[in-house]
Amino acid sequence: MIQKWFVILGLVGALPAPGAERVFDFSEFPADQTPPGFRSMVAGEGTLGEWKVVMDEVPPRLEPLSDKAPVPSRRAVLAQLSQEPNDERFPILMFDGETFGDFELTTRFKLVSGQTAQMAGIAFRMRDEKNFYVVRASGLGRNVRFYKVVDGVRSQPIGPTVDVPAGVWHELKIQCKGNRIQVWFNGKDIIPPLTDNSFQAGKFGFWTMADSVSHFADTKMIYTPREIPAVAMVREMVKKYPRLRDLRVYALDDNREPRVVGSKHEEAIGSLGGKSEKDCIAEGSIYYGRDRQSVSVVMPLRDRNGDPIAAVRLVMETFVGQTQQNALARARPIVQQMQARVRSLDELAR
Repeated sequence: MIQKWFVILGLVGALPAPGAERVFDFSEFPADQTPPGFRSMVAGEGTLGEWKVVMDEVPPRLEPLSDKAPVPSRRAVLAQLSQEPNDERFPILMFDGETFGDFELTTRFKLVSGQTAQMAGIAFRMRDEKNFYVVRASGLGRNVRFYKVVDGVRSQPIGPTVDVPAGVWHELKIQCKGNRIQVWFNGKDIIPPLTDNSFQAGKFGFWTMADSVSHFADTKMIYTPREIPAVAMVREMVKKYPRLRDLRVYALDDNREPRVVGSKHEEAIGSLGGKSEKDCIAEGSIYYGRDRQSVSVVMPLRDRNGDPIAAVRLVMETFVGQTQQNALARARPIVQQMQARVRSLDELAR
């Protein structure tokens, strides 16, 4: 997926600077196709949504400079088109790129049709289809609501009664900073600031309900880029153990190949590992190597269930009488400290 991306210097709303911006421009893609870079899923029950790029008339965002009504332009928007009348069905199209922590997201949406529901919203800080926050607007229910889903269970909704007429473009803005969440609807601060600690970061996605046909346009994400946790963890370990010549963490990429996600040497991040790292992740194998000046140990990093999720390569200075046994004894406490801070692969490398 082609997206516009650039770094913004200076303050952006309430978010710290420097920040980054993503603009999701659906005109980059042919009509009647699902845009690449997104993944379709469904919360609750029922079939997946039918997400496609369609053409629609969208008025300009800026107020006109004259008394004449703004002239809509016909351009590409994202649409959810399937109409399954199941009120426990919540189609989501999740952006499969970055994971966002602190951000400000703005989008426009239009409710087109629906007999069971006419809804549109944004799911955010998503872990998966069973764990996320959502803000959605309902035309038939005449309200805007926030709620969270934890392990598939919805919380009580929060939000006011407000008209959300169909066939009209509306604007929704969501801002997250730490555990604070704010929501605006058509430029108005519509829900009092919320505080919740359930999700600190995650993906975002477009959200609908049941048989709602809804359109989305002009989606923009301003966010604070997140440091990969593995990078921060390696930096802390190197500071605590300054005699480490190298420390690298490997995780499997989309092709199931080991790739550096954290390293003492920044230029190594993204480089491929070898058979020892791959076997370490797949089987929990431990490797030891030695040359005249250093010893190298590869050990698995395990999740809270005890399954290997990454490989750690430690390069240490050698000494007279160095053996495999005492090399492992030197490496093990370091890996154990790293492991105590990691419960899953998501918390390590995403």
